[in-house]
Amino acid sequence: MNSKDRLIFALDVPDKKEAQRLVKLLHDSVGCFKVGLQLFVQEGPDILKLIKDHSTADIFLDLKLHDIPATVRGALKSAEKLGVRYITIHSMEGEAILETSKEIKDSGLEVLAVTLLTSMDEEQLHALGFEKDTKICDVVLDRALRAKQSGCSGIICSGEEIAQVKQKCGKHFKVVVPGIRPEWSQISSDDQSRISTPRKAIKEGADLIVVGRPIRDAETPEEAARKIVSEIDP
Repeated sequence: MNSKDRLIFALDVPDKKEAQRLVKLLHDSVGCFKVGLQLFVQEGPDILKLIKDHSTADIFLDLKLHDIPATVRGALKSAEKLGVRYITIHSMEGEAILETSKEIKDSGLEVLAVTLLTSMDEEQLHALGFEKDTKICDVVLDRALRAKQSGCSGIICSGEEIAQVKQKCGKHFKVVVPGIRPEWSQISSDDQSRISTPRKAIKEGADLIVVGRPIRDAETPEEAARKIVSEIDP
């Protein structure tokens, strides 16, 4: 995988018009476009066709599916038909949901389990009822191991947990890292708690990094994307 293909751009925009503008700008500069809840709810599957019409990049459908196993299983089978490369499911309910990924194992759609959102810190973790001595990394590692054993292709975690996950789950288990903040980026009202630079995340073992605002809010988004790719070049 070359450095450009490791870069996922988060299309966290409100509508098709803005998405199309950014896809046209970035189709040669990133390896994958991530479509999240806001854009998918607004535009539906048509937004995926728009991306395919203007780019050969992969598509990451970041819906963070979380429901009873039968419903998640049905959603994954529906997603198979959409021609996307990656989709996310939540890991907090354990193996019952994670094992739905086995239903589509040979389809080309890769299921990534969300461990803990990168906006969460340890104070918030404890407020959810975890013991006071519980560390975020321990929770992420537990969920990563469950995801691997259940048949998921990989996980979503922060840059802080990459090395431990790779050590426990092996180099072929994908680690996708959001919360990426280049040293040169200026993000106002940032809601991410566990962040990493592009270079550090790749050096720690991340297979793919997700970048949104540092590219989207840049004066020249394509130049920002190329700058990030140059930072992660070996």
